Amino acid sequence: MNKKILLSLIAVMFNMVLMAQQKPQYTQYIFNQYLLNPAVTGIENYTDFKAGYRSQWTGLEGAPVTSYLSVNAPIGQNFIYGDATSMAGPSQNPMSRQANRDYISAEPHHGLGGMVVTDRSGPITQTTLSGTYAYHLGISGKLNLSVGVSAGVNRIALDLSQVRLQDPNDAAIYSGNTSQWRPDLGVGVWAYSGNFYAGASVQQLIKQTITFGDRSKYNQGKTVPHYFLTGGVKLYLGEDVTMMPSLLFKLVEPTPLNYDVNCKIAFSNKFWVGAAYRHNDSKSAMMGVNISSVINLGYSYDFTSSNLRTVSNGTHEFVLGILLNNRYDASGPVRVW
Repeated sequence: MNKKILLSLIAVMFNMVLMAQQKPQYTQYIFNQYLLNPAVTGIENYTDFKAGYRSQWTGLEGAPVTSYLSVNAPIGQNFIYGDATSMAGPSQNPMSRQANRDYISAEPHHGLGGMVVTDRSGPITQTTLSGTYAYHLGISGKLNLSVGVSAGVNRIALDLSQVRLQDPNDAAIYSGNTSQWRPDLGVGVWAYSGNFYAGASVQQLIKQTITFGDRSKYNQGKTVPHYFLTGGVKLYLGEDVTMMPSLLFKLVEPTPLNYDVNCKIAFSNKFWVGAAYRHNDSKSAMMGVNISSVINLGYSYDFTSSNLRTVSNGTHEFVLGILLNNRYDASGPVRVW
């Protein structure tokens, strides 16, 4: 292949990676809203630990693979019948109609947390380390408001062993700097009650120039902010059967506004099933089970609907949740629905 054409193709590939969807996307973010919004930090009355793994577009060489570990917990003393779960007593189903009747807003409290996210796409690996803080306030008898911030570092690395050039030292992608660390900052706000939530957040607020070549000549890669707006409601199909539709709007310039439509149905908070649609990308089936008051599991499969469906076998995503110091012995998350 002509060298100039090859270099152009590689430059386009890097520009697509660096200018479009730079942060990982998730199907089961509804199982871990903390991934998108730091204001969720400490929303439950237990220490919320999550581990996730996502293999996107399986069958396509170099397709994105994402894994993460996250943990967050409330800090405060007022967690008896006035905490973020607002349950009337131990073992009550937090998804039931009765739990919603008994709901009272959370006492003012803080939340602390942190996460590690690794996302690999072809020769580029991105690792984010961040800590989060949130403050929760009951602004009425049944309505809570929280604000949060995340701060950390982001590492972008290029694996040259996966790149083939006629000249391996070409200045277009090689300058000896194949691993770069950059600061990372995000903010969010979250309103929640017994039967609805709404949140807005921004990730990657600090814009950065990313290049693996001669910076004086090749500096087209830019990190850009990611904007998220989300909301959901509870609709009771029975005393212990709850349907939870939700929406997510995502804006990452210069790509158009994108959106996800989701719906979950929980049965006595023991297990749930759901479906999702991501605009111009995929349709998804989801399910989860709350094994005990300590462990829960979630799985989703995305059926690719974009042009990649001809070469992709779909996307698998797994989430393990561990509920530490679960004071009410609830058999699953309460606010993350």
